Amino acid sequence: MKLELALAAVLLTALTGCGGSGAGTLRVGTLSDSKPNAYSEGGKFTGFDNELLRAIADRKGLKLEFASTDFSTLLGQVANGQFDIGSAGISQTDARKKTVDFSNGYNYQALGIEAAPGSPVTDENSLAGKRIGVVQGTISDTWLTATAPAAQVTRFPNDAAVVSALNAGSLDGAVFDKASAEQYAAENPGLEVTKSLLTNVPHGYAVRKGNGQVLSQINDGLRQVIADGTWLRLHRHFEPNEEVPTEFKGNG
Repeated sequence: MKLELALAAVLLTALTGCGGSGAGTLRVGTLSDSKPNAYSEGGKFTGFDNELLRAIADRKGLKLEFASTDFSTLLGQVANGQFDIGSAGISQTDARKKTVDFSNGYNYQALGIEAAPGSPVTDENSLAGKRIGVVQGTISDTWLTATAPAAQVTRFPNDAAVVSALNAGSLDGAVFDKASAEQYAAENPGLEVTKSLLTNVPHGYAVRKGNGQVLSQINDGLRQVIADGTWLRLHRHFEPNEEVPTEFKGNG
């Protein structure tokens, strides 16, 4: 009897040790407006990052519960245990690695400068003195500060607020994730991507430091969805115009 009770306790610990709102459920912090990576549509959180995470969870028998937050607070919320996973096209920078641990890379960061047609904001060399919007705490924010220190930077909590300011004419331009910038240009006739910038910075899912159990499950599931072609299928659906790096082509 004592042995059976001990085994039951071990099983209960294994089911609840991942955190989240219930046994075996992982809470995922994500965004509601960052197409095509992470957004809400029809009451469901979707996008490339979230659907890829769902596929990973399916391979590992994990349950996910998504909740919306602002990008500027996401990593802190992962670090303090409010979320088990951060899913939002998060670039793995050295500064962020001091706050959270990251999964293996599942995509690469590219940026897009966005402005109205005919705007003087055309590339990275035209930003000085211009009113440029970014989402606070993103790689776009870091890049803009380093690349164009003379720009008049306005920081917003989310993409929707930046797009709204662009459409209202209160900004000269903005910097987004490249795929997001292209999406917003397609949805807003008064906007266009004036320059795309490629980087070799990988995206990763964020987890609390030391949470090796969740990290190993994500990484193992990621290897499976790359190998079986699921990564490629989702990427073609959400980012059909983006180049596919060789390491993600799998068997698809």
